[in-house]
Amino acid sequence: MARQQHFGWFLSRGFGPQGWGTPAWDWGYDWERPALYQQSVRELEQAGLDLVIVEDAISAGLPDTLDLRVRGAYGGPKHDPVALTPYLLAATERIGIVPTVNVASYLPYVAARQFASLHHLSDHRVGINVVTDVGSARHLGLDPIAHDAAYDRADEWTSGLRELWRSWGDGALVADATSGRFADASHIETVQHRGEYFSFDGPLNAIPFAGGGDPVIVSPGGSPRGIEFAAAHSDVQLALASLDINPVRSYREKVGAAAARQGREGRIRTLFVFKPQVVSSVEEAERIVTASLHPSEAELRQIALGHSSDLETDLTRLDLDSPLDPAIFGEHVSRGSISWLRGGFESFDDVPLREILTQHARKGRITDRRGYVGTAEEIADFIEELGDDAGNDGFIFSGDFHPTTIHRYLDELVPVLRRRGILRREYATGGARANLFDF
Repeated sequence: MARQQHFGWFLSRGFGPQGWGTPAWDWGYDWERPALYQQSVRELEQAGLDLVIVEDAISAGLPDTLDLRVRGAYGGPKHDPVALTPYLLAATERIGIVPTVNVASYLPYVAARQFASLHHLSDHRVGINVVTDVGSARHLGLDPIAHDAAYDRADEWTSGLRELWRSWGDGALVADATSGRFADASHIETVQHRGEYFSFDGPLNAIPFAGGGDPVIVSPGGSPRGIEFAAAHSDVQLALASLDINPVRSYREKVGAAAARQGREGRIRTLFVFKPQVVSSVEEAERIVTASLHPSEAELRQIALGHSSDLETDLTRLDLDSPLDPAIFGEHVSRGSISWLRGGFESFDDVPLREILTQHARKGRITDRRGYVGTAEEIADFIEELGDDAGNDGFIFSGDFHPTTIHRYLDELVPVLRRRGILRREYATGGARANLFDF
């Protein structure tokens, strides 16, 4: 029997124009209304995915990069994923919903209270994807801070939320109609937090989470500081890495060792972002791969535009035949996004930008591990191999929330994974945390 794994979906365009720039746009779904998202999340729950993570970036971009962000709807417009969360919860019963939250955007007491409410309303199915974006500081009236300092702030914020969530101790909630006592204040911790970044008093005026535990904490970030944050706080580490046996095993070992140092061995799931292209036949896969080997100038510029949005750095103006100077990336730019651009190259030194972009255009067959194009059976072979040989916890599929995207990924793949015992058929009892740790 193959190793069972966990699966999720990263809503990569966030609460924005789903299907824009593709033929699927002409289906005519209204991305501003909840029905599109509710239809999609029901499909993912039917497929047995553990959770949906809703991407977000609160900034539309710097003045000189604004056009890069909005021209192709890569970085905007977007609505707030926390506002979308109740609609997704109302449409489902078992799948976890994890909106992205920039810790600088929410005071700890406000965040603790809002997510406590959502957690109770959803029967413990809510999480928080904690991000440390400092490029949005100007929108919040804050000064930018360095990469590692942003993680220090996130440390304090996340610990503060848990301190507030747990301010009601055992015995605090009485709810005894006979005696007329609802709660016992002697079991409630007042909480007085005076930290480097936040100052607040408790207790939280919300009851504890009976049975389901705290909201799930998810975090991205493969830098040493990002991994240390995940080791200390996260239930899920959202990983970007080369999907081969040795890199996956190495990455998991690194996260596991960091968690063990924090006394949290076995309490974190590492889920790798995975964007396979599922096709109906070997012949179709071969045609797609062959067509991708020699990308046009226009295709390379389009790829550059997408990365420019993520990096808030205009790559489209650069000479394609010259090496890229890493100094063009500001301090606020995600190290993970830079690493993702660099791809299989050790560094940017002496590598023309054209070659950097070409590697992102080229596709490969999953059968020879040169890419992720394959039939459902071939992709299932790959998933099974990483589970059995690298001990992989699972994958996060990445795409927009358009029904055509979801069906393109999952229609043929889900039955294969289930027949092999890799994908769950039933959810656990107890909410998002129970699903993540039931095997």
